[in-house]
Amino acid sequence: MTKFDPKRRFSPEAVKAASGDGEKSDTAKLSSVAQEVAAQYRRDTMSPVMVSGALRLAELALLFITGLALYVYHVGFLGHLGWQYPLVILTASLAAVVFFEVMDCYQPQSLMRPTATVGRITLCWAAAFALMALTAFFMKVSSDYSRLLFGGWFVLGLALLIGLRLIMARFIRRWARDGRMERRAVIVGGGKAAEVLIRSIEQQPYNDIRICGIFDDRDDRRSPPIVAGYPKLGTVSELLKFARIARIDMLIVSLPLTAETRVLQLLKKLWVLPVDIRLSAHSNQLQFRPRSYSYIGAVPMLDIFDKPINDWDSVAKRAFDIVFSLLGIVVFSPAMLATAIAIKLDSKGPVLFKQKRHGFNNEVIEVYKFRSMYTDQSDPTARKSVTKNDPRVTRVGRIIRKTSIDELPQFFNALFGSLSLVGPRPHAVAAQSHNLLYNEVVDGYFARHKVKPGVTGWAQINGWRGEMDTDEKIRKRTEFDLYYIENWSLWFDIKILFLTPIRLLNTENAY
Repeated sequence: MTKFDPKRRFSPEAVKAASGDGEKSDTAKLSSVAQEVAAQYRRDTMSPVMVSGALRLAELALLFITGLALYVYHVGFLGHLGWQYPLVILTASLAAVVFFEVMDCYQPQSLMRPTATVGRITLCWAAAFALMALTAFFMKVSSDYSRLLFGGWFVLGLALLIGLRLIMARFIRRWARDGRMERRAVIVGGGKAAEVLIRSIEQQPYNDIRICGIFDDRDDRRSPPIVAGYPKLGTVSELLKFARIARIDMLIVSLPLTAETRVLQLLKKLWVLPVDIRLSAHSNQLQFRPRSYSYIGAVPMLDIFDKPINDWDSVAKRAFDIVFSLLGIVVFSPAMLATAIAIKLDSKGPVLFKQKRHGFNNEVIEVYKFRSMYTDQSDPTARKSVTKNDPRVTRVGRIIRKTSIDELPQFFNALFGSLSLVGPRPHAVAAQSHNLLYNEVVDGYFARHKVKPGVTGWAQINGWRGEMDTDEKIRKRTEFDLYYIENWSLWFDIKILFLTPIRLLNTENAY
């Protein structure tokens, strides 16, 4: 099958026929072209930030191990200055990596062009040695250390750094060519402004941006179906559906700041997506200070929204989930075993209950719970909320729902990755309030799905758990969830996790 290329030349007639007419609702299907593009970008990519971060660690380890090996060879294991030498070697290695960072040696452009950065690498490595020598001079200990050892470390370390950079450049170019390491961007807004922006991005050497298409609400008279070789894939409302399917990293709004009303209308629709949102400042006549901008090559962008819990933060959160999920499974295994036995003895049916709920980026996931209802009266869609003294709930079910023991199997969801331990609680896909879906009650409700949902959350420990029988309760839960997303930190997760057992003693809203 021929690989689809979003930049292939489409005829305006073909795109218009595929795109359909005008504004579509959120429930409308994507055009065939948009579906084809979205399918191509379903697979996750390697983040350039993660790759450069891994290289930092690799270079730090390379320099430290090389220096340590030379010390052991030259002086002997734990020989002269047995702890001072390793400490100096580690400090110099850390200083070198910091200098590399300051000199932009970890930028994607630098990683793709290792020969162009040899001078900067050499200068930074020499600066680390100069700093080390200056410190030794002022502390009057320079005569205690071997000049031969450090001279050999300088030469060998530099050679290994350059060799590693050359090898990494080959891998990075291959990953970029194969689409495995890139930032996927969608242009919001078409016409001449979008064309100028696209041309500017494409002219940037070694940039890691892959433009996936254009979305614009305007008709073909004001916004052509083809811009700089890229098809207009649909309206902004359809972009929401497109971004749920494709693994998009960035939305670039190509509208001038002077179109304030239209920009705000777009952002009101787009902010619910878990992506970086940038406003192109390429053709903007208003000038801000350089620090106000981020850049794609030399193209300035204004940062509007950042994807929450991204890159290394996501690694830390995933490690947190694995460690504490395993701990929770071990600690609560007696309670889970006793609950399983009690459910079997109390009523017929399976011990576990699987329910489809909204997960990260609005994806549908299956969440595990201990069964708390009679099997023939269970409600997998949660269309009807459980109320006080609900006849569908079993005797054991009332106890485990009150104490939240029915949620314990979700430790396995967190371990396998469909849930996080801490995050907005996932709601069933058909959950309703007064015959309205939750997203129809709260404007921006789907912004809760910008991060992975959790077993417990900030809303729950603040009392917003249990039955959502009023619109106000849904709004308050959403408000607390959005506060968590905007203020996330690992310490915040730890605080919520350890407060959960204490706050669960309040069972007022749990039925």
